Amino acid sequence: MTTLTSPPNASTRTRPVSTSSNYEASASKPSAPVDWHAPVPRPGLAGGWDRFIGPGATPAEQALAVVPALIAAIVLPVYAAAQGLDWTTAQAVVAGLLAFDIVGGVVTNATSSAKRWYHRAGQGARQHLSFVALHVAQIGLVGWLFRDLDFAYIGVVYGALLAAAVLVLRVPRRLQRSVALLLTVAALPFGLYALAPTPGLEWFVPALFLKLLVSHLTAEEPYA
Repeated sequence: MTTLTSPPNASTRTRPVSTSSNYEASASKPSAPVDWHAPVPRPGLAGGWDRFIGPGATPAEQALAVVPALIAAIVLPVYAAAQGLDWTTAQAVVAGLLAFDIVGGVVTNATSSAKRWYHRAGQGARQHLSFVALHVAQIGLVGWLFRDLDFAYIGVVYGALLAAAVLVLRVPRRLQRSVALLLTVAALPFGLYALAPTPGLEWFVPALFLKLLVSHLTAEEPYA
């Protein structure tokens, strides 16, 4: 049973805490089981899917990975049209794909199956940073198609993302989640005010940081 200690500066004249209190009862509950063992990916096309979302993903995890992403991919072009953004067909398609990738990535990378897979033995800082670095493609598409080939935007967002990823990877694991969330919160004013917002894609920078820093990089426990 977990030993409960008094808070600092507590008075010695306080009444003893009852061992039957709800607080102590909840503290003595066993923790949820954690399982870091990742199953072997299946052969063929199914194995490609396993390597993407994590082998052994449950039906609920797979539904969470796909359904919200599809909804986002459909809703975003419709929203843009309703707001009179006058996107071309290419812009609408790319925006839908970006929404699918980022919304799906935020959810998928946070599942227990993905945590087991992406944080398995052999997956260290270099592999995680390489995964983050690949997202220059998404940033480049926004800068090219929606900001008239804005190289400054591409460079600043990509540089900030890489610097943030390095910081998350360098702090102790017990601080990773807090630092990643702090940097994601900082990405809100960064994307909305420090940079000129991209009409229809104002959400892009903070959501990208959320996907990569919080969902992907943090080595949180994969519950069974």
